[in-house]
Amino acid sequence: MEDLRIGVLGLGLRASLAKAAHRPGMGSVVAAICDTDPEAVKRHVDSFDDPVTCQDYRELLDRDDIDAILVVTPDDTHEAMAVDCLSAGKAVYLEKPMHITIEGCDTILRAARDTGTRLYVGHNMRHMGVVRLMREIIQKGVIGEPKTIWVRHFVSYGGDYYFKDWHAERERTTGLLLQKAAHDLDVVHWLAGGYTERVNAFGDLMVYGDLPRRAPGTPRPEGWLREFDWPPTQRRDLNHRIDVEDLSVMNMRLDNGVIAAYQQCHFSPDYFRNYTVIGTEGRLENFGDRPGDTVKVWNTGPTAYRDDCDIAYKVPEALGTHGGADHHIIAEFCRFVREGGQTDTSPVAARMSVAAGYMATLSLRNGGTPYEVPSLDPELVAYFDGGQPASERPIPHEKG
Repeated sequence: MEDLRIGVLGLGLRASLAKAAHRPGMGSVVAAICDTDPEAVKRHVDSFDDPVTCQDYRELLDRDDIDAILVVTPDDTHEAMAVDCLSAGKAVYLEKPMHITIEGCDTILRAARDTGTRLYVGHNMRHMGVVRLMREIIQKGVIGEPKTIWVRHFVSYGGDYYFKDWHAERERTTGLLLQKAAHDLDVVHWLAGGYTERVNAFGDLMVYGDLPRRAPGTPRPEGWLREFDWPPTQRRDLNHRIDVEDLSVMNMRLDNGVIAAYQQCHFSPDYFRNYTVIGTEGRLENFGDRPGDTVKVWNTGPTAYRDDCDIAYKVPEALGTHGGADHHIIAEFCRFVREGGQTDTSPVAARMSVAAGYMATLSLRNGGTPYEVPSLDPELVAYFDGGQPASERPIPHEKG
């Protein structure tokens, strides 16, 4: 097979995904890179083999030598960029969250359906070993039928990753209960086999609201994301605008009756996700979320507290970023662009995770008022659940 020729929009924190996509002779190459910051282009150009470079992504849309686009830019840019790329007939990998509003997500979905161009949304946690292991345990019936899921998300580097740049601004993200939680809400839906239909939430800006900030237009500090302060109250040089919450809790009722809860804290000393899934015949819980960590199952009882378990599963070893998930998700994307069909990720699920996070954020900022999550047009659901029809635009084919 000829390599799929990929253009990359955005060379920020997800530049690692572009590097995972550059596999000359193995299915895909990064043929073009684009960023509004020319210094970012200079920093990354040597990671690829003489790619086309530009600062305006629209320069790539009419090029016949670009087959697909990775959109890994800030969240608020996703709608316009994705729609432009889809309209140009370029298959799109769109980084999560799909967008910062429900309306933006639905516009992207309609553009993909109306143009017949393939859309893939990068919820890479569906390819993380710990998530796939938990789902396998559930599907095997080891804990019976899932009835409730609890997620605690400890974010020790929150003050550095999310409060020193655009992530701290509502107009760029809506809020971290959407931006950061979109991963976990998607996983909750995947594990539970349903989508959130009703939410309420509470939260606040409890630590980072009063810490020293940089003046508008000044660069992030030297050593950003290499040097970290502790305790969190010692952090300095935060973004000039901070109007998102650093603590949030969210309750969900899913359309299949499952009750779920999500909690996010950006000033904890450790960084991992802890899932508990309780079914009709037991419960599972992960202890760590990286390769080599453990998922424990208790499915006998009743007993008092016990540190041991009935079954212990080890998260498989993996290489690469995000526990090996980035390589797996790029491979699935390339296969999908060539062949179409079903994928482990889902544009419908991506939209529903944004919708749940968006409505939870409204609840959080309105005293915990419960809100219904807007449903998606059934015709769009059917189109994407059907695997999306093949694009009429030629896809790289076998040589000869």
